Amino acid sequence: MNILEYLSHVDGYAETARERQTLERACGDLALPRDFAAGIVDRLHPKEIEATVAEIREETATAKTFRLTAASGNLLPPFRAGQYVNWSVTIGGVRTGRAFSISSPPHERGFYELTVRRQDGGFVSPYLLDEVQVGRTFTISGPGGTFYHEPLIDSDDLVFLAGGSGITPFRSLIRETVERSLSRRIWLVYGSRTPDDVIFKRELQAIARRHAAVKVRFVISEPPPGYRGSKGFITADLLRLFIGSPEGKTFYLCGPEQMYRFLDPELDKLSIPRRRIKREACGPLSDVTKEAGWPSGVSAGQVFRVTIRGGSTFPAAAGEPLLNSLERNGFSVPSHCRSGECGFCRMKVLSGSVFTPDRVAVRESDRWFHYVHACLTYPLSDLEIRL
Repeated sequence: MNILEYLSHVDGYAETARERQTLERACGDLALPRDFAAGIVDRLHPKEIEATVAEIREETATAKTFRLTAASGNLLPPFRAGQYVNWSVTIGGVRTGRAFSISSPPHERGFYELTVRRQDGGFVSPYLLDEVQVGRTFTISGPGGTFYHEPLIDSDDLVFLAGGSGITPFRSLIRETVERSLSRRIWLVYGSRTPDDVIFKRELQAIARRHAAVKVRFVISEPPPGYRGSKGFITADLLRLFIGSPEGKTFYLCGPEQMYRFLDPELDKLSIPRRRIKREACGPLSDVTKEAGWPSGVSAGQVFRVTIRGGSTFPAAAGEPLLNSLERNGFSVPSHCRSGECGFCRMKVLSGSVFTPDRVAVRESDRWFHYVHACLTYPLSDLEIRL
């Protein structure tokens, strides 16, 4: 039996074939511009967007929400709740950027809200919180990342574990759920240092009061005298009491690296399959020398020389990502996530030794041919690289 004979026995094939022939006759002379499809792709998935700060709200003493609108006046590209954009800035002549989760829900197409918390010793967050005013225009990337609910894989019983500013993607996910009446059940456990550090506290409490499918628990590590809520850290015992059985639930984690290190053994106690745990990338490491595999003979402050093939040479500290050293020395390198995931900052190491943490997903072929993600690659010797 040939293929046409086989297809003739497929339900609906004959009708579909006739409809196609009709369309071909009707549209045969319809010519589309060569870049027609590219124009649609660029509109929905732009590499860069000029965005204007339309509003700034103070959330806590150390956090603000920036509402960004398209400078063109158009709608912003669609995104999935949980995704991020990279916000590019120039500070003291250094061109750099940071990834911020979109904290507004995806059905609000006229703007993105990015919530920024001050980071101790940070470079970008103090600038955004102290210097940026309404009316300023910046370049941001299109939305990216995979920290979203995937109904083909994830269950509809969702446990969100947040720490600090890691609440931002969960605000988007929670508001999408309740405002679009999605059939999800959510348990949010949000760890903060003090009650005053809790971002979106009143909003989250109000949502939990109005929607039985959303339950919220704040956990305070440094509670004031007389505090009556949950104290300490997010533990297996606390999760058992709050969410009941973990079976059939999907766990989402977003917070600082210290939180992930603490939670890993706690989640192991609950026997949660790894496929049921999703982590948002948490950016550069606070101290890479504490990572497994870091050579004992190299200190964070040790400085090496990095040479760009066909270009200049600059100093780079071992304890700092190669991307940061490149930016500080005037090189503008494409980057989005700054967490070793998106691959925009991929470059080739021609000679020398580098360290890449185990959590960075590098393709096997890239390892063979010495390609690295500069945002989470650290020099261990003098290097020659190709951008």
